[in-house]
Amino acid sequence: MASEVSEKQDHVEKQDHSERLSRDAPGQDEAVRKDVLDLDVNDRSKLNAVFENPLADVQKETLLQNVEDFCKEHDLMEHCDVMKRGALAAQNPWNIDEIPELTQEDREILEHEKTHKWDQPWMLYWLVSMASLAAAVQGMDETVNNGAQAFYLEELGVTSDRFSADMQDNLTGLIVGAPYLACALLGCWLTEPLNRVFARRGTIFISCFIAAVASIWEGVANSWVNLFLARFVLGLGIGSKSSTVPIYTAECAPAAIRGALVMQWQVWTAFGIMMGNIMGVAFGGLRPDLAWRLILGSTVVLPIIVCIQVYFCPESPRWLIQHGKVKKAYQSFRLIRKTELQASRDLYYTFIGVEIEKRINKGKNLFTQFAELFTIPRNRRATLATWIVMFGQQFCGVNVIAYYSTTIFQQSGYGRNPALLASMGTGILNWVFALPAFFTIDTFGRRKLLLVTFPFLAITLLWTGMSFFIDPPPAGSEVSKSKARLGMVTTGMYLFEVFYSPGMGPVPFSYSAEAFPMQVRDVGMSWATATTWCFNFILSFTWPRLVRAFQPEGAFGWYAAWCVVLWFLVLFFLPETKALTLEELDQVFSVPTWKHASYQVKSSVWHIKKYVFFQKNQEPLPPFYVGAEKLSTD
Repeated sequence: MASEVSEKQDHVEKQDHSERLSRDAPGQDEAVRKDVLDLDVNDRSKLNAVFENPLADVQKETLLQNVEDFCKEHDLMEHCDVMKRGALAAQNPWNIDEIPELTQEDREILEHEKTHKWDQPWMLYWLVSMASLAAAVQGMDETVNNGAQAFYLEELGVTSDRFSADMQDNLTGLIVGAPYLACALLGCWLTEPLNRVFARRGTIFISCFIAAVASIWEGVANSWVNLFLARFVLGLGIGSKSSTVPIYTAECAPAAIRGALVMQWQVWTAFGIMMGNIMGVAFGGLRPDLAWRLILGSTVVLPIIVCIQVYFCPESPRWLIQHGKVKKAYQSFRLIRKTELQASRDLYYTFIGVEIEKRINKGKNLFTQFAELFTIPRNRRATLATWIVMFGQQFCGVNVIAYYSTTIFQQSGYGRNPALLASMGTGILNWVFALPAFFTIDTFGRRKLLLVTFPFLAITLLWTGMSFFIDPPPAGSEVSKSKARLGMVTTGMYLFEVFYSPGMGPVPFSYSAEAFPMQVRDVGMSWATATTWCFNFILSFTWPRLVRAFQPEGAFGWYAAWCVVLWFLVLFFLPETKALTLEELDQVFSVPTWKHASYQVKSSVWHIKKYVFFQKNQEPLPPFYVGAEKLSTD
């Protein structure tokens, strides 16, 4: 095989893998570190001292010969010349003017890529639109039950006198949470074997087919047991889909816009949530025994569209390379990159990284890979970070509103149909305010979005809960007074959606899809999604009992307190990942947790002094990470 791959593999074999991965980027040689910190933002000559490029130290003659061998081995000789130029560009991406082999057209292409990052092939956007519809499938699956339960709990006898109040709460929570129980127990863990056998596209097709079948089953269920089983099967599709789609998008997207494209998962999940709430309003006026069946059955349309659309999408080139299909990977890259030069560069760079990772991962099975999530320091930090964001996505309280908003609005004083209409408002806001994150997630950053929005989530949850202290007025009171509690509860829940959607909404899945290295990415994403669906089930199952035990005031206060806790967890344990390639993130997660937390404490004190106590003379803190796109003080 190519000599630079052999050299890298030999280097890997000579040192312990966990030690190699846990190198501390900020703690490297101080002279090198000082030089990097003193760099002008446009001077990139020493960035490889901090972020490792596997091609950086390869001699030019050796690199060109290795590329030629690579092309011969994988039947790509007709592209050999452009592949060599692409490899040189990948070796030294910040000094393309110093590469004589590049033509003027090549330089213009690479410069255009930096200045026009959204100028991408239509196939990339077709792929993203498919992934977006797959997300909308999930959003609808989650929230159609919100409106439907206003009918089927009575129609199927769940709220009848034959069950005690506690049992009614348990059955309600079990039916609502059935898909998420299936996700946590089975669905998410099917991701790795399904992806290994059927690849990314096949897994998406299978999961959406399951969703379509389960939607029909839900609509014709004749008992609460039958409905529970239908929703449990639905969860098998949700689990593997929610794990696979973000990974698929992340592996196909260019680094500069990866966050914005991967976050389409959440934007269009929010769209699906809105559509699910709209279905509640659309069919809510029908007779009760028909309304809930049409509400639940309406989710059959979108997964069928995705099953058709995914057929025309290219497979993930990273997956193809990992499975030895390099020529097909080039064809995929050619469809989702604008020029042959960019496709060749990304193919060769990705191939080298995958070869190194495959050698590291040789002989390991699923259980070994799962163990490495916790035993290898770099992976352990990614595991902790993704656990925080996935746990936080649930225990910030959002799905209390997504699953029970109709019931909550009824408790605050709405009738059934007005409650359905008010619930539709939460879905609309969830989608509309997710759109700004499309522009901010790759500029403002994942971490900062969470730190800015969590305090507002806590405030709005407290607002909503405390509004229930407003007593319903006696009959015959003034209309303005009779609507006081309704207005306060509605405003609190609507404001919650406004602050949730640009922060905790898009960040968790985007972050989790990019945090793990290639060799454990599938099992890592399974871990992350199993985390979110596990706590999703806990939240949906326990909410009825929580409200009965502590009333809405205490129940909303419980999740407000968790938002405060989560703010500190994000501050101390969540590294920033914006604008870095998936390979460069190895160095970010190689920083010891205690060093990251220590720096963030200093950063917090600095920001408090400057912005709270208005001490404007504060010396800027030195950058902590040096990224491939910009120097960062985050």
